[in-house]
Amino acid sequence: MIGTTGRPPVAILFDWDQTLVDSFATIAAALNATFSQYGLPEWTVEETKQRARKSIRDSFPEIFGVKALEAADHYRAAFEARHLQRLTSLPGAAELVALIGESPIGQAVVSNKTGRFLRREADHLGWTPHFRALVGAGDAPADKPDPAVIALALAPFGVSPSPDVWFVGDTAIDMECALRSGCLPILIGDGHGDDYTGLEPHRRFPDLLQFTAELRPGIALVK
Repeated sequence: MIGTTGRPPVAILFDWDQTLVDSFATIAAALNATFSQYGLPEWTVEETKQRARKSIRDSFPEIFGVKALEAADHYRAAFEARHLQRLTSLPGAAELVALIGESPIGQAVVSNKTGRFLRREADHLGWTPHFRALVGAGDAPADKPDPAVIALALAPFGVSPSPDVWFVGDTAIDMECALRSGCLPILIGDGHGDDYTGLEPHRRFPDLLQFTAELRPGIALVK
């Protein structure tokens, strides 16, 4: 697989939740524990997948108003209590992360999950050595889809955002982040029913297994 420049990527950036791992049952449980404190209706796991796209910094003021900071503390405590026990990697994710990590192509993560939780999860899975950066919500001056997160993730690579940097994610907010920063957007999965008008990915793959199969020849070219 080759990008629009006719070359393999110099770096690949991944979203985390529902791209490499599944932790939405935990996110839903932590949100619902928080909602119960404020008399708000619960979300199902499917509703959480649809709605929990923005970081806490960006989404909680919309949900909780002036109590956003207090609610964020409730949420983080509820999430921290359970997230590692329920964390699972998606099919093909471990193999893909190892494949890229052992290649000359570097990789990093850009997520709207709180940074310390993201890095804890990567440690738990044994993936941290494979990534040059793990950028979560609160790590950059602004969160995804702001290009600031891309700049921070690419700092260890010594490269600037360009179509030679691929951003792989599962939602429209990931494609927006890629396009706003000048990276190549690649969508994994069915898109969750998001509106991709003006945010069309360069390529779509049904899952990580298919992405890996097409990426592997490109990796061989840079060895």
